[in-house]
Amino acid sequence: MDKWEYKTLKFKTRGFLGGKVDEEEFEDLLNSYGIDGWELVSCFDTSMYQGQSNDIIAVLKRKAYLE
Repeated sequence: MDKWEYKTLKFKTRGFLGGKVDEEEFEDLLNSYGIDGWELVSCFDTSMYQGQSNDIIAVLKRKAYLE
């Protein structure tokens, strides 16, 4: 049976009210993890009161290798 390990990333957004994503920077971050075998499983935003803070949470997984 396959075993998996998981990682969560918090990506800060920018802008006066938050929510503005530097798409190239976010894509580069995901690609760097992809090179190491991580696969994006889920991605969602976090919203705080009146849009004051929005972050992107990315959940990644990769096959766990047992030694």
